[in-house]
Amino acid sequence: MRFLGIDFGWRSQPSGLCCLHWQENKLHLKDLRRLDAVDDILAWVDAQTEPDAPALIAVDAPTLIPNETGMRLPDRLTHRHFGKYHAGCYPANLGRPFADRTVALGLSLEARGFAHAPTIAPQTPGRFQIEVFPHPAIVNLFGLDRILKYKKADWPIALPSF
Repeated sequence: MRFLGIDFGWRSQPSGLCCLHWQENKLHLKDLRRLDAVDDILAWVDAQTEPDAPALIAVDAPTLIPNETGMRLPDRLTHRHFGKYHAGCYPANLGRPFADRTVALGLSLEARGFAHAPTIAPQTPGRFQIEVFPHPAIVNLFGLDRILKYKKADWPIALPSF
């Protein structure tokens, strides 16, 4: 089973990509890189996954945006539950400048057989794409009082031990 992560450049900035492979009860790092063009990212997805083989792609970007204006329900819930940790997210709607690019990525993944998956039954093989937002996960997993500002940080950062 392959697990791909895409920290998608919402406008034109590079995207961070990671591919992990679950084999013999171990997770193996297969690839880690940055790419600029959407076509290059999709070619990378094709190279990391075999047609019709199970895989999960986690995308840090809004790939489903049904609303013309305002906020999506997930954005609203993120603000409600994680706003006090400074882990709110950008409101996504079709009027935002990034919407065409992020939705197009989701549709391109769908065309490759990666279904949008708001829920996934555990240990059920398939080809899925999910939207992720790392800040709430990092706050929750590490029991933090606020987000780690890793994109604008002075490195190295002292990460919490666990």
